[in-house]
Amino acid sequence: METTTRPAPQTTPRRALQSRTALVTGAAGGLGTAITRTLVAEGVQVWAADVRATSLKTLREALEADPPQGTGTVRPLEIDIRDPLRVAEAVATVIEADGRLDVLVNNAAVDVTLPVGELSPVDADLVIGTDLLGPIYLCLEAFPRMVAQGSGYIINILSTAALQTWTEAGLYAAAKHGLRAFTHTLFQEARRDCPEVGVTGVVAGGMRTPFITERFPDADVSMLQEPSVVADAIRFVLTQPVSSLVPEIVVIPNREPTWP
Repeated sequence: METTTRPAPQTTPRRALQSRTALVTGAAGGLGTAITRTLVAEGVQVWAADVRATSLKTLREALEADPPQGTGTVRPLEIDIRDPLRVAEAVATVIEADGRLDVLVNNAAVDVTLPVGELSPVDADLVIGTDLLGPIYLCLEAFPRMVAQGSGYIINILSTAALQTWTEAGLYAAAKHGLRAFTHTLFQEARRDCPEVGVTGVVAGGMRTPFITERFPDADVSMLQEPSVVADAIRFVLTQPVSSLVPEIVVIPNREPTWP
């Protein structure tokens, strides 16, 4: 009786996170803290960026009180991402210190929850500047460097507001729709210019973070997901085989009211 020897399954190298360098914006927020913890657990050297030094101090104290398991480190970086000069300085600081930037997570976001008729140009500058222009500025600095070094990954945190709209969210929806379009364009250009530079938009549904609970004190938190779930999805994306691409991923609680 003949026996057939099956060929061993082919294994494709996966992207590694151990000893990589990441820049995470909005790192002191609920999702930003969860992302920072997850990356530290994977051995990543995380530059935790936020607009306020006091927020970074709170983040440091939270991590010291409940240290994440892992060999990664956290370094604070105070930055207002609405300022393109400060963005350029921040990216240069990271690269000067670590020699490269492997992962950029554009997570920082704000909102002004008002009807369009009550919004001001100052509100527009804040929301569009933080949620759309800031991530674009960071991509403009990081993407060419990642192409030059031959690898890297950019994660842009989106929202269900990137796919539809609702009242009192005009600026936020405009910013997230714009960021989604920019992300898709950058994905196509990375695929053409350097396939080992990944670009993914993460559509995150409602989370139990101050971003929602402080703006909507009466929100039903049972309908929200933990930010760690979204952070785990980001880890999944960052560790996929180098031969595969994830242009977009959606992570929502099973009772998400704004989907589809």
